[in-house]
Amino acid sequence: MARPRLVVIDLDGTLIDSAPDLIFAAQKMLEQLGQEPVGAEEIRNWIGNGVTMLVKRVLTRKIEPDEPVNGFDRAQQIFSDLYAANLSERSRLYPGVQEGLEELRREGFLLACITNKHSRFTGRLLEQIGLAGYFRSVVCGDTYEERKPHPMPLLKTAERFNIEPCEAVMVGDSINDVRAARAAGFLSVCVPYGYVGSYTVEELGADHVIESIAELPALLATAI
Repeated sequence: MARPRLVVIDLDGTLIDSAPDLIFAAQKMLEQLGQEPVGAEEIRNWIGNGVTMLVKRVLTRKIEPDEPVNGFDRAQQIFSDLYAANLSERSRLYPGVQEGLEELRREGFLLACITNKHSRFTGRLLEQIGLAGYFRSVVCGDTYEERKPHPMPLLKTAERFNIEPCEAVMVGDSINDVRAARAAGFLSVCVPYGYVGSYTVEELGADHVIESIAELPALLATAI
């Protein structure tokens, strides 16, 4: 690896704890559909693979829904409308995010955000939470034909800035982030506090684990 010039960072579970607003929307969706409620911690464990999968998991109570879901289209529309109206009511930055981004910007790193979140939500959430100004590029789950764990969003972002994959790092919290980084030839860094699903952070197999984004500048100073 060359010394990184491009830092690509995931959104949900890495920069922002968005689970409280996602949980609120999911529980209200079930209420409007007249279905039995699901607990907040159970829903939190289902976050991390986009809205479509989250809605399917909430409706089926399964981490891997394996059959068509009755009433899915209506449920997803209800969820999306609820979430769009509550993007940042309960969501918060993780500790160290603001400090880390400020330091990375001061040191001249190119910063990009790559998320599987739909563009309907992403731009507004970044604005509302105060992070939009840090990123030279924001790639959403519907920006390209493929999304993480496919390497396309990472490679397209590197290409946009004329950066070689060996000069880039992907920072995230999930197996999708690590797999995308590995497939793209990026250095991979994980935080331990996000939505890792059934994995532990050690099992994700990232090149490095940091406790917060505030530790990222120091790591990148030595990550050659």
